[in-house]
Amino acid sequence: MADATDVRRLALALPHAVEIDSDGFDFRVADKGFVWSYPERRPGRPRVIRTDIAVLYVGDEAEKQALLLGEPDLFFTTSAYDGLALVMVRLSAVTVDRLDELVTDAWRMRAPDHLLADLDKDLAGRGMSS
Repeated sequence: MADATDVRRLALALPHAVEIDSDGFDFRVADKGFVWSYPERRPGRPRVIRTDIAVLYVGDEAEKQALLLGEPDLFFTTSAYDGLALVMVRLSAVTVDRLDELVTDAWRMRAPDHLLADLDKDLAGRGMSS
């Protein structure tokens, strides 16, 4: 089981990741968001920032659908995200190792090419492969 503290730790461990001031968590690389707290909106009610749910950039619609269909207990979406390469992940249902993979993949898809080498160097330095 993961939580917002794990999201923060994993995101900030990535090269050039910055946290934007928010009521929850919001991480960017090169001014592009890759993981943030879910801003839940319900009709007639104020928006609620859910730090128990992370919104992740996934790259494209095919990957989004694969995650949603393959692991519906873990991933979900709402109509507000229709047409966007984003999924929500229930942090209470994901392991920290899997969250690390998801956050790193989201970072990779949003980071410009010249920053990808920094991640590869960092992972090599920790004895991990990319």
